[in-house]
Amino acid sequence: MKLKFGILLLSVLALASCGTPDQPIVITPEEYHASVDQVTDIMVHDIFSPPVASRVYVYPNIAAYEIMALHNPGYRSLQGQVSELGAIPEPKAGVPVNYRLAALVAHMDLSRQLIFSEEMMTRFRDSLYTAWSETNRKEFEASRDYGLEVAGFIAGWMDKDNYKQTRTMSKFTVDTEEPSRWQPTPPAYMEGIEPHWSKIRPFVIDSAAQFKPTPPPPFSMEEGSDFYNEVKEVYDVSLEITEKGDASEEVAIAQFWDCNPYVSVTRGHLMFATKKISPGAHWIGIAKIASRKSGADFDKTVYAYTKTSLAIADGFISCWDEKYRSNLIRPETLINQYIDENWKPVLQTPPFPEYTSGHSVVSGAAAVALTSIFGDNFAFDDDTELPYGLPVRSFNSFREAADEAAISRMYGGIHYRAAVEIGVSQGRSLGAFLVDHLQMTQETAMAEPQSE
Repeated sequence: MKLKFGILLLSVLALASCGTPDQPIVITPEEYHASVDQVTDIMVHDIFSPPVASRVYVYPNIAAYEIMALHNPGYRSLQGQVSELGAIPEPKAGVPVNYRLAALVAHMDLSRQLIFSEEMMTRFRDSLYTAWSETNRKEFEASRDYGLEVAGFIAGWMDKDNYKQTRTMSKFTVDTEEPSRWQPTPPAYMEGIEPHWSKIRPFVIDSAAQFKPTPPPPFSMEEGSDFYNEVKEVYDVSLEITEKGDASEEVAIAQFWDCNPYVSVTRGHLMFATKKISPGAHWIGIAKIASRKSGADFDKTVYAYTKTSLAIADGFISCWDEKYRSNLIRPETLINQYIDENWKPVLQTPPFPEYTSGHSVVSGAAAVALTSIFGDNFAFDDDTELPYGLPVRSFNSFREAADEAAISRMYGGIHYRAAVEIGVSQGRSLGAFLVDHLQMTQETAMAEPQSE
């Protein structure tokens, strides 16, 4: 009896000295969604321009995707498919790497490098680090170290995209002599942002000018000319929809897709900014909605974010190339000068040239990418704008949402019809090219890109 008791006591002491056995760390899609949401919240806080915001999204997603694809044979690396991207380092043999954890670590670390308020991302990261280390320290540390190694590799590639060089290039010069050229608009009269964005290294497209659209109608404020008719249409539509007051569906559409991080509010002698998401952030939000609705696992969620963010990033490079080529004046300037000096658009005019519409281009591109993942006629409820006091809008497909995003710019009084219609076509062409040229899964594409 004494011998049995002694054996039992030794067993208990041995278990006590070892503590609770380590448990495998489980990483869910919701943790990745939370990381992306944290990046969005920080960008709203820091006020990133739409093109720069697209860069903040795309690199962390690529880092996470490459780690995931290395582990999951159903996905293919972007090496050799995305401009100048080499193979990421592989983990050392025998190291117990949790690939999903490493992917999330890489996403958080690169995101932290790309935003201003690093401490906000650090606090979010550290809360996860604590939970993971308490679950399984050995697995956590090995996975964290590998994720950071890959993040460093992607950061080295990222640093060669010409972004830093564009920070020191000349500011945009406003041409006051040529009546067709863009002029700063009220209330803040900001300088044209990112005039050199076309010099950023593209991801999938061959060059910034690959999807160069047809030029806008020739400038003429002579009544009856094609261009004058476009200006007058913006004015007439604005009067028609604002007369409806709160019942205006068109005004609701314009506000829902505003996505202008530069909105300035003037009250008396005070001017302050109201903060909103960018156009790209809205489509990143739609990628989250689609992933959740479809029950996508962690790997497919990372895939959806990565493909969408690639379409958005190349969309901004393509669009900004045209914006500063055509350098077209905004409706607000011409309507105030030629038609009605007291007129104001429904939306505040963003600070860059008019043609083509950035939201139209990136919406067209993102919708094609999402359709290739989730299929045609994927109905969804878009609650992306709820944090900004706007109700949910429902769509029968990504294409339908892109069309509404595009026409919203004319309802808002900030774009002419040509910029909207040609812009969304430009984006769809770019998106179809991206879908055709990116082989990200081992399966046949779910949808023909031309259908979008």
